[in-house]
Amino acid sequence: MTTATDTRPIENLIAEYAELVDTGDLAGMGRLFTEGVFIGSDGTRHEGSEAVEKMLRDRTIVHGDGTLRTHHVTTNIRIEVDEETDTATGRSYLTIFQEAAGLPLQPIAAGRYRDRFVRRDGTWRFAERRIHIHLVGDTSYHMS
Repeated sequence: MTTATDTRPIENLIAEYAELVDTGDLAGMGRLFTEGVFIGSDGTRHEGSEAVEKMLRDRTIVHGDGTLRTHHVTTNIRIEVDEETDTATGRSYLTIFQEAAGLPLQPIAAGRYRDRFVRRDGTWRFAERRIHIHLVGDTSYHMS
């Protein structure tokens, strides 16, 4: 049974994801998936902290300042919580902006997240994050 509940802790987890990726804390990003899986637009599954961190290290460009020079904006967040099972689902929109030497500030990708969350010991965690990128701009400074 789905009931009304405080979704702020889940929203904070979603915001933490964006902040960690934008600041280049790839190990921190991996830790968000200790018991979870990240599924890319191509369907590739990356299960657990080490796999998610490795995927990010292999696929993204870390610039001289130690960041990805990105700004992830997550909007249109919808969360449904099932209190009986300590689980939740979420949907949101994603827009990635980037600025780097040789690249003026611009949106480089837009899409959606489909998330599943689980609450363990009172803390919400990602069980699954599925990304669907629908619009792609110049990602040559972002993806390797």
